[in-house]
Amino acid sequence: MLDGVSLDQLRTFIAAADEGSFSAAGRKLRRAQSVVSHTLANLESQIDVQLFDRNGRYPRLTEQGTALLAQARMVVSGMDGFKSKARAIAEGLEPELSVVVDVMYPMASLTGAVGEFRDAFPHTPLRLYVEALGAVLQPVLDGVCRIGISGSMPAVPETLDAEKLLDVPMVTVTAPSHPLAAHRGVIRQRTLEGHVQLVLTDRTTLTEGKTFGVFAPLTWRLADLGAKHAFLRAGFGWGHMPVAMVQEDLDAGTLVMLRLENFQPRTPPIAMFAVYRKDMPPGPAGRWFLKRLMQPLPGSSK
Repeated sequence: MLDGVSLDQLRTFIAAADEGSFSAAGRKLRRAQSVVSHTLANLESQIDVQLFDRNGRYPRLTEQGTALLAQARMVVSGMDGFKSKARAIAEGLEPELSVVVDVMYPMASLTGAVGEFRDAFPHTPLRLYVEALGAVLQPVLDGVCRIGISGSMPAVPETLDAEKLLDVPMVTVTAPSHPLAAHRGVIRQRTLEGHVQLVLTDRTTLTEGKTFGVFAPLTWRLADLGAKHAFLRAGFGWGHMPVAMVQEDLDAGTLVMLRLENFQPRTPPIAMFAVYRKDMPPGPAGRWFLKRLMQPLPGSSK
């Protein structure tokens, strides 16, 4: 008999519990009170559990009814989600959105976009990866991710389309204890060559033999931007970082800004692009997410 329990019965159960009476539940469901009473009596008979105590003026949930109410809500909510997703898929909405984001994209802005996406598309799972250099493009090329947010690579393979999103402000920094911090003016190339530059490394072969913003023959290559940040603060070298990630350090004096001869008047920003396979363009959810990521960062312009 349990297999015969229907969603209509569960919705009626929930309405009666929420409204406090069978007549009020009938008005909410646009049914006669007798239909509500009959539906609930059949449900109780099927599951062999008394859901309501009918001895008083108004029906009251029994202890067993209270315990089952939460489960009923979960079942109905799950079915509503199933129907919503099925409807969205039929209308072209992605069943899931997978995005790989360049580690240079400011995390605060990304977090805000993810939070708004969750509210706008509550039934569309979001898979998010944070990578650097070629590791942003490779999952898109392989079809693992629908969209990539790339800024570390100036060249995009022919099989991908690219759309400009925004510019991420950058700054060149080192620790105040580092010898380069003593230079008050513009630092020349030959001076940089005597000090270790901290750079991100690529976990793929897409950038093999290429360098981006590397000016020193002495380099320490790190796969994680957080590790690079920690090494810079420890005085192990100098390097380029997103302004948003090091602004508090600059304000506190735990990192200092360097002026390079190669970068005048300032360290150039990184242009962020949305990339996706030409045969797999973004759907409605992906297009919404990209539009949100196009919003200018605080204190900068697109």
